[in-house]
Amino acid sequence: MTITDFWGLDLTQPRIIGILNVTPDSFSDGGRFIDLDKAMEHAKAMKAAGAAIIDVGGESTRPGADPVSVEQELERVIPIIKRLTEEELGPISIDTRKAEVMRRAAEAGAVVINDVSALSHDPEAMQVVADLGLPVVLMHAQGDPRTMQDDPQYENVVEDVYAYLAERIAACVSGGIPQDKIIVDPGIGFGKTVTHNLELLGRLDRFQDLGCPVLLGASRKSFIAKVDANLKDDADADQRVGGSLAAVALGLGQGVQLFRVHDVAETSQFLAVCYGIAEASNNRS
Repeated sequence: MTITDFWGLDLTQPRIIGILNVTPDSFSDGGRFIDLDKAMEHAKAMKAAGAAIIDVGGESTRPGADPVSVEQELERVIPIIKRLTEEELGPISIDTRKAEVMRRAAEAGAVVINDVSALSHDPEAMQVVADLGLPVVLMHAQGDPRTMQDDPQYENVVEDVYAYLAERIAACVSGGIPQDKIIVDPGIGFGKTVTHNLELLGRLDRFQDLGCPVLLGASRKSFIAKVDANLKDDADADQRVGGSLAAVALGLGQGVQLFRVHDVAETSQFLAVCYGIAEASNNRS
């Protein structure tokens, strides 16, 4: 599908979402950007490198992560969202499962809601998003972050994830959220084995049939280390950039509109070269 304008962004070409985790325990960059000035410095670097959106998260949802309170999450995310807004580094997305954090983040300047539970974790979340009138990312996850990797099971992972997202879209539309404000994310690494992740990456085109923009968040995920025999499972996440770009390549070839990544500069360069090659080929023909 082609969507030419979404929250002010032209999506005729894919856009990059830069990850800004202000948490002590995120799997890739936990603790690096708790300090407000360091978070701002990183956000500015991502924008300069090509990030269209900055996605701020204050609660880790890595496998095994414990939840944090609303108050603690607000203390982490509101100051950075306010600073990003003041310095016009938006659009800003808030990565949260909690209705109150969504509401307060929007007041501070966030213009997109990104919920790994697809608005199912907090019973008030759907109404809050409907009232705010903001775009929302609905992600698939099997189980809670604390237990989701214990033993994930599917009859057919692609069709099961598709059916779940279709149901959540229908629920949101019934709850007052227009479909043209919904983005879907198959949830790589959230309640999936390595095989499940690879199967999803090979069939990302299936999710275009949902009629919403597709977001892919495979950046630095642990399946990359499990696939690469030269990496140990506990290898530092920044050694997974090559695998992250391979996932972007698969998504690009299947029409994915949004890539949520840690390595903005590398992803931006990768996309620029892909489009440069395509343009040269078109001109030649």
